Amino acid sequence: MSALTVLYALLFYVAAATLVGGVAYQCWVYARTPQPLKIPIPPAPATRRGVALRMLVEVTLFRSLFRSNKWIWLFGWIFHVALLAVLLRHLRYFTEPVWAWVALVQPAGLYAGFAMLAGLAGLWARRFLVDRVRYISSPSDHLMLALLAAIAASGLAMKYLAHTDIVALKAFFLGLMAFDWQALPADPVLLVHLALVAALMIVFPVSKLLHAPGVFFSPSLNQVDDARERRHAAGWSARIVHVSRARGG
Repeated sequence: MSALTVLYALLFYVAAATLVGGVAYQCWVYARTPQPLKIPIPPAPATRRGVALRMLVEVTLFRSLFRSNKWIWLFGWIFHVALLAVLLRHLRYFTEPVWAWVALVQPAGLYAGFAMLAGLAGLWARRFLVDRVRYISSPSDHLMLALLAAIAASGLAMKYLAHTDIVALKAFFLGLMAFDWQALPADPVLLVHLALVAALMIVFPVSKLLHAPGVFFSPSLNQVDDARERRHAAGWSARIVHVSRARGG
C-alpha cells in the first residue's frame, strides 16, 4: 500500500472525527446556552407544531432572507440547493449497491456543480460590491468562500478536464468505512480536491459555516410566542429561584 493512500486515509479519519465531534460539541454548547428572554420574531407561531413548520420553511426556503434582500436570497438559495444536490450525488461513492434514488439524482447533481459556483460567485461579489457587507467582512469570510469555490471547481475539473478512476475512488472510500484500505488513485486534481474537502471538514466546526446546525438553536426562530400564557424562565434563573426558596429567601 502506497504512502499516499495511508496519508489520505489517516487524513479523512481525522477530518471525519473532527467534523462529527466538533459539530456535536458546538450543538451541545448551543443547547446549554440560556435563553433568558422570549424573543421570537413576529408574527410567530403560538404552538410547537407551528414553530416546527416555521423552521422547516426557514431552512428550506430562507424566508427571512427573502424578505430582507431578494438578490442575496437568490444566490444564497441557489448555492445551498446546489450544494445539497452535489452532496446527494456523492453518496454513490459510499453505497454499494447504489440506492435507486441516489442514481436518479446523478444528472441533477452533475449540473448542480455549475449552479454551486454561480451562487458562490454572487455571494462573494456582495462582499466587494455592498459597502456595509464589505466593511464587516473578515479574511476568514473570503477564505471560506475561496475554499468552497476551489472544491466545486476541482470537482468539475475531474469531470470535464482530468478524468480519474472513479471505481478505484469508490473502493477507497468503501474501504475506509470498512477499515479495509484500498489504493487511492494518484491523480493530481483528485488529490487536491480531496485535500480541500478534508480541510473544509476540519475547519467547519470553528467557522461561520456552523450556522447550518446553529439556526435550529436560534431563540428568535425556535421559541413559541406564548409569553402572555406561560412564564418563561431560563434554566439558570430557575435554579436560582429554587435555591432562594429552599433557603427561605
